[in-house]
Amino acid sequence: MLDVCLLGTGGMMPMPNRWLTSLMLRCGGSNILIDCGEGTQIAMKEAGISPRPIDIMCFTHMHADHISGLPGMLLAMANAERTEPVVMIGPKGLFNVTRSLRCIAPELPFELRFIELDQNTEEYRLGEYILSCFKVSHNISCYGYSVTVPRKGRFNVDEAKRQGIDVKYWNALQHGETVRDEETGRLFEPSMVMGKDRRGIKVTYTTDTRPCDNIVRAASGADLFICEGMYGEPGMEEKARAYRHMTMQESASMAARAEVPPRELWFTHYSPSMLRPKQYIEDIRKIFPNAVCGRDGMHKELMFDED
Repeated sequence: MLDVCLLGTGGMMPMPNRWLTSLMLRCGGSNILIDCGEGTQIAMKEAGISPRPIDIMCFTHMHADHISGLPGMLLAMANAERTEPVVMIGPKGLFNVTRSLRCIAPELPFELRFIELDQNTEEYRLGEYILSCFKVSHNISCYGYSVTVPRKGRFNVDEAKRQGIDVKYWNALQHGETVRDEETGRLFEPSMVMGKDRRGIKVTYTTDTRPCDNIVRAASGADLFICEGMYGEPGMEEKARAYRHMTMQESASMAARAEVPPRELWFTHYSPSMLRPKQYIEDIRKIFPNAVCGRDGMHKELMFDED
């Protein structure tokens, strides 16, 4: 299971009823926070989420509305008695920006480990997650992220019995370990008793960008595609192009173009001038039927497919 909480949906500046864009993903006691603008701590408190289990922090880019809440978040994690290392991921330059912001949060009881991105696409296996990072098209270096929780194949009990594998080795084989029988010296590989990997859970998140093929590829087959919907009203296309942002119509079109369309699309990162995104959703659903206007605190539990 992957728990998804859209902490904030605002772009540029926090509003009285809309925090800045931020996303929390939770699986197996480990949390990923994507973006951390001003007010993210409050949005987390409103959602009832503790900062302590945040193992990974991802940043799309270095604009203030996506990272200015970092010093306070790090201090909140410290006050929650976190001591385990935290992985920080973002475009090249993240280390220097973080170091500057930490002048007001210099002492932390945990280590920060940095992964700086500079390739078109990069992929990392971190704990429960496979994190795929892809470059998008903003006016500074900016990345989107696909977070996948993989799922192993089924353990074949009959095959394990047929091969005479003692029950005491089954758990290790299910966890991908190679084992040697203590009595016979026989070597058992997971591939001997495990079926093919099954479909996992995938969430793709991107914001502050023009439409691009990297996003279409990343969103393919996602259970949930969370994408910028800066403008919804007609006639805003020129402004979106000028500021390197997207309209809701453009985001929906990318979802529809994916080789395997995502199961659901949530909009986020609304312009402060767009007070009621829902007024445009019916027209947007003509482009992509499963489009939803994201809102602060929106929450969903994504489950593995039934076999």
